[in-house]
Amino acid sequence: MPTIGEALVSGLATRGVECVFGIPGVHTIELYRGLAASGIRHVTPRHEQGAGFMADGYARVSGKPGVAFVITGPGVTNTLTAMGQARADSVPILTVSGVNARASLGRGQGHLHELPDQLGMVSKVALEARQVVTASQLAPALDAVFARLTTGRKGPCHIEIPLDVAGAKGTSGGQSHVVAPEPDPTLLAEAARRLVAAERPVILAGGGARRAGDPLRLLAERLDAPVVQTTNARGLMHGHPLGVAASPSLTAVRKLIEDADVVLAVGTELGPTDYDMYATGRMARMPGLIRIDVCSDQLSRHPAELGIHGESTRCMASLLAQLTGANRTGDGAARAGRARQDAWAEIGPYMQGMVRMLDAARDAVPDAIMVGDSTQPVYAGNLYYDHDRPGGWFNAATGFGALGYGIPAAVGAAIAAPDAQVICIAGDGGAQFSLAEMMVARDENLSVTFVIWNSNGYREIDMAMRDADIEVVGCDPSPPDFHAIAAAFGMAYASCAEDDPKSLAALLTTATARGGPSIIEVAAPYFPDKPRERK
Repeated sequence: MPTIGEALVSGLATRGVECVFGIPGVHTIELYRGLAASGIRHVTPRHEQGAGFMADGYARVSGKPGVAFVITGPGVTNTLTAMGQARADSVPILTVSGVNARASLGRGQGHLHELPDQLGMVSKVALEARQVVTASQLAPALDAVFARLTTGRKGPCHIEIPLDVAGAKGTSGGQSHVVAPEPDPTLLAEAARRLVAAERPVILAGGGARRAGDPLRLLAERLDAPVVQTTNARGLMHGHPLGVAASPSLTAVRKLIEDADVVLAVGTELGPTDYDMYATGRMARMPGLIRIDVCSDQLSRHPAELGIHGESTRCMASLLAQLTGANRTGDGAARAGRARQDAWAEIGPYMQGMVRMLDAARDAVPDAIMVGDSTQPVYAGNLYYDHDRPGGWFNAATGFGALGYGIPAAVGAAIAAPDAQVICIAGDGGAQFSLAEMMVARDENLSVTFVIWNSNGYREIDMAMRDADIEVVGCDPSPPDFHAIAAAFGMAYASCAEDDPKSLAALLTTATARGGPSIIEVAAPYFPDKPRERK
């Protein structure tokens, strides 16, 4: 009979897990007893936060849950930031950890890696957190977390096994099947009726629609409706005349939304990091709002005239089947075009220059996956950038906003899509949060190009301090020599200037042809309109 640790690994394999990101430790070795024979690939990050971010990038690209094995105590606390990012962006990741022996829990006796209440702590972030203390609890725990990882609004989950349990004998039992919620046909019929009657409909597409590109496009064309895409929906309408790949926080895009007579919001939480990133205190008025969301709780958080609980693809397919009276050709493309034109002018020359660099990168490496950290070109892209791969543009600059995300998430993305080119865009500050994770790309020989935007400090925060008339302090940490880093990591290196799209495109083309991981350093002025002042 297998041990409970072995049974857990077998249960993960049965549920389709193909890769685990983990750092073995004395408190998790029983999870590794059956791993080599399970067929599950193991990838070793350099830090548990990196394991969580890799699981996140893997999940976004593969559409499957990303899994991380971490040790008790500090391993769990190190992954909490990654779990927070995954919760904000509805990304299904599962952390599996040990926990101290049952008799010691909550007693404060000073055991290795001891926390007062590890499960309670994780429960504040995870959608589902389970402790397995007997063999009979394993299958229900796996069923419970995979229900949250594969249906409804997804997010982080956690399973922990005490040290004195993982090596005991037991089996995982069977696997239950979870059925997605069926949308209310009456509400869908009413939504179809209102959309057919609308003269100026607008569609808002969020991350919940990123795997529903075909029905979204067909619905937009049938309704002649501009489609505004949040950050996590970019790539769904690439180059389409009805596509508006610009932030709904921009005045021009808000005007498009407010001028509509019916707004259909699909798979978007209508959160302020997408819809009010300038913190004005209000979002655009949304006339005749119809919402489609897989999370019933989310529907209640932002009231609408119609709220439809269901999965985006199924709901939009049902709407299409009912829109027999709609096949309009009107001013939808013109409305979308005006919004794009005005939004481009609104972001200004500096951000426009950043977007030109992104456009050059996209055109040099078509169908690439671009993974970003919080850095100026990523901010610019979130404001205005049309990617050419659905789900191929994502970053941590919205939602939870965790710095250090880009490098490990890019590694996870490359594991999930080995035939794709992955471009990671990180600033010199954010890169130093997770620089060591580049070595995983070297170990696994992944086709990841790490583009480091080097402004020699925290340029965005410097600008914010100046704008607030605060003396700039703490914004000038020295970056490493990235050329030397590339040599030490066994990677190719090249560099170009921030205002040279042609050079960036050429360097990316070369890196793609070469294969494997490489570093491109983009030299950026610390502050765009005045000399740097060190404190």
